[in-house]
Amino acid sequence: MTTSGKGTVTDANGRYEIDVKETDSIWFSYLNKPTIKYPVAKIFDASRFDIAIHINIPTLKEVIVKQRNYKLDSIQNRLDYAKAFDWQKPKLKANVSGDMGSAVGFDLNEIIRMFQFRKNKSAASFQERLLNEEREKFIDHRFSKALVLRLTGLIGNERDSFMLRCRPNYEFCLFAGEYDFQLYIKQCYEAYKLEKSDAWLRKEN
Repeated sequence: MTTSGKGTVTDANGRYEIDVKETDSIWFSYLNKPTIKYPVAKIFDASRFDIAIHINIPTLKEVIVKQRNYKLDSIQNRLDYAKAFDWQKPKLKANVSGDMGSAVGFDLNEIIRMFQFRKNKSAASFQERLLNEEREKFIDHRFSKALVLRLTGLIGNERDSFMLRCRPNYEFCLFAGEYDFQLYIKQCYEAYKLEKSDAWLRKEN
């Protein structure tokens, strides 16, 4: 830019042309950071005036990306929501005191908790939601896309459709051994192929 209001931009090699007056000053800008103004009258060769602009580029610290670990995530989730996981429905408990068991009392806090219906219902609902999420994540951990790909060769939308259709329940994932679990996936895949073949034949007919 010049102080008289004229401007230009450089090409890819940094070359530029601009009309200036002897009374002008010229200045440059890169990323909205301007240089000082250079009086044209003091420029030794007005047909060639080059400058270099140095930009400090901050370097971020090294970031190490680690693969997600189901067990560590599960433990952390239990720690984060320990109060919700450990919540128990309030119960009336008797406290017996005295050598002969002559005095019987009840925990007043437990009695109060028993009648906090809305709070208890909310706590129980939140605990059940956390448990369901934990079960679903465990199923995802065992019935993974990588395992299904290795055993069936399915990818993309077809794999997603297969996994949705053949998703095992939590109890099976919890108690099935590795052999039985992989056998289940293979048997599901054979049934899936047979069903697709039958559907294709019906369509052709």
